[in-house]
Amino acid sequence: MRFRRMKRHLAQAVVALTVAAALSWAAPHAALAQGFAVVPTQTIYPGETVSATQLEEVAVTNPNIAGGYAQSIAEVEGMISKRTLLPGRTIPVASLRPPYAINRGANVRLTFTLGNMTISASGTPLADASVGDVIKVRNLDSGVIVTGTVLADGTVQVMAK
Repeated sequence: MRFRRMKRHLAQAVVALTVAAALSWAAPHAALAQGFAVVPTQTIYPGETVSATQLEEVAVTNPNIAGGYAQSIAEVEGMISKRTLLPGRTIPVASLRPPYAINRGANVRLTFTLGNMTISASGTPLADASVGDVIKVRNLDSGVIVTGTVLADGTVQVMAK
């Protein structure tokens, strides 16, 4: 009878130690998951538009990983890669840029507004530019180079000097 009691206490102690060991291992490893990161599933080359089919979200478990990487596919989709992005590697946000709204040499509409008066002309941008960029544009009628801000509709809002 005494042997059975010792055997039962021993079994309970082994179970308690096993549970304690499992909990002590699981707690720090669960804390390692620090959110998600976006990684390419295939190589993406510079100048290439990033699509959702080329990406996947993975859990971040490395506590030493540097910040500044994309954390959702929506943050990356439609952007242009500035450098080669390798499969399985995080995508630094600094290695992406928005697509250009206007391209160098294309015809664009220049607008200048002063109160109720709006003046419009054709121009040629001297550089590629995204929405919100300030660029120089050559007026096709006069040949004068003016400075303006690129708008979402692809026009350039000319600034007064």
